[in-house]
Amino acid sequence: MKKYILLVAGAIIISSCNSNTSKQASEQADSANVAVNAEEAPVIKFKQDVYDFGKIQEGQKVSFDFEFVNEGKSPLIISDASATCGCTVPEVPQEPILPGKEGKIRVVFNSTGKSGLQDKPITIRANTVPAETVVRLIGEIVK
Repeated sequence: MKKYILLVAGAIIISSCNSNTSKQASEQADSANVAVNAEEAPVIKFKQDVYDFGKIQEGQKVSFDFEFVNEGKSPLIISDASATCGCTVPEVPQEPILPGKEGKIRVVFNSTGKSGLQDKPITIRANTVPAETVVRLIGEIVK
C-alpha cells in the first residue's frame, strides 16, 4: 500500500512539473508571437504632431488636418480618436491605410466660451504598438 501511495504521489509531482514546463513553453511562444506581431504592426508617423493655431478671437473655429503615413508592414486601422472636451472634434479615416500610404485626421476646435492659452490633446487609438498616439492643438484665445 505504501508503494502505491508513493507511486501516485510521484506521478502527481511529475505531471505538475510537466504542466509548468508546458505552460512556460506556451508563454514563451506567446511572447515570440507578440514580438513578431509588433514587428509586423502598422506604424503611424505624423508629419506634424503639434499644430499651433496662434492667436484667435473667442468664438472662432480652427480646423487642421494631421497628415500621417503608415510606415509599418500591415494595414493601419484607426478605431477611434477623442479629445478631452467637446470643443475639439476629430474625424478619422474609416478605411484601412495600407503600408506606405498617407491619410489624415481632421480636427476642428471651437473656441466659443474659451479664453487664454489652450492645449488640446487628441488621443488616437489604432492597431499600432503602442495602441495610442497623441497629437495636440495649441494656441491662444483673446477676447
